[in-house]
Amino acid sequence: MENINFDEYLRESKHSETLLINQLSLARAESKQNVYKFGFGQSPFPIPEAITEKLIEAAHRKEYMNVQGDLTLRKAIAEFHNEVEGKNWKADRIIVGTGSKILIFCLMSAFKKAEVLLPSPSWVSYDPQGKLAGHPVHWVETRYEDRWRLMPDQLNHFCEQRADRNIPLILVLNYPNNPTGQSYNKEELKALAEVMRKHKVIVIADEIYSLLTYQQDYGSIADYYPEGCVVSSGISKWCGAGGWRLGFHYIPEQLGDNLLNAMIGVASETYSCAPSPIQVAATHAYQNKKLAKDFIDKQTRLLNKISQYCVEQLTKSDVLVHKTEGGFYLFPDFRQYKEKLEKSGITTGEQLTTKIMQDTGIALLPGSAFGMPFESLTARLAFVDFDGGQIFEKNLQDITYPMVEAGILALCDWLEKL
Repeated sequence: MENINFDEYLRESKHSETLLINQLSLARAESKQNVYKFGFGQSPFPIPEAITEKLIEAAHRKEYMNVQGDLTLRKAIAEFHNEVEGKNWKADRIIVGTGSKILIFCLMSAFKKAEVLLPSPSWVSYDPQGKLAGHPVHWVETRYEDRWRLMPDQLNHFCEQRADRNIPLILVLNYPNNPTGQSYNKEELKALAEVMRKHKVIVIADEIYSLLTYQQDYGSIADYYPEGCVVSSGISKWCGAGGWRLGFHYIPEQLGDNLLNAMIGVASETYSCAPSPIQVAATHAYQNKKLAKDFIDKQTRLLNKISQYCVEQLTKSDVLVHKTEGGFYLFPDFRQYKEKLEKSGITTGEQLTTKIMQDTGIALLPGSAFGMPFESLTARLAFVDFDGGQIFEKNLQDITYPMVEAGILALCDWLEKL
């Protein structure tokens, strides 16, 4: 019997490199080989017990909820962010989905025609999502010297040279950033907002890590460009609930009802609604503001402490790296070792991270996975290989992170022996 072959009609795609590195790390650990899990960026902190108990209590809930999201949950999200982040949100402008990732795709898919713009480096899913939605994707490469942030002149230059400026331009701006750990101060956001307003850019402000910003006096591009900014967030990072898949978008009134309705339409034909038990538990997470604030405070203080240790050690080894401003990532640049690496046949970030994994068991992701040039000797390091449950049991000064310390020292030792 002859096989049916329709390969030429399939979309070109690839598996998420973040999920792949997690699989490789697990396989290495299962074979009793040493492994330092710096590749997969999952929150190391357990979900607070009071919230998981609400999920258990709601396990019997099996009904389909509103496609836009349960109204009680949407009100809780709005009230939480209004109080904690100084927003001025209304529940009827929020749409809840099965994680912020699918909502970003739904927003892109709501447009019949658009262009997507990404700063390089950017989170791995934005590019394939834009392409799956049928849009051309453009990159603007950022620089170490600019702390891997998109500069206003870069954005303006790209907008000025577009062939058809009438086609909607969707910029995905993620801060604190995955993979770099960098963010924007208020003056930088204001400068970007001026360019966005000039060119009527539609911005997806991916603020999934915003509550894990180390210095709490931070801003949002939505504060300075509210008429063109959709804010994306959820419980994956601050609540440690990545696998629960619960996210939301806030769509401002200035963008009109058509965009919100189009997103709801895409949602209704894809995921239908976020799972009912998860929505009930998430409602409690947002309503219990004291629990959330205490949990977030403990996380940010510990993450800041660990990130400082990593930066100090890597800097001593002549690695170019900026202090993390939020989340749990570093984006080390190994360009200072370029000549030594070339002697070992290493000329790309992928070759570099592969060799480090083979020699040391340290799992890193190459910068090219996030849109950087293949020859860029950059990598993402997620410093989450520690027992996050300690924050419920110990004082900050008593919490240990031996695998992070050992992994960083092993990386520095590997570099020294090049």
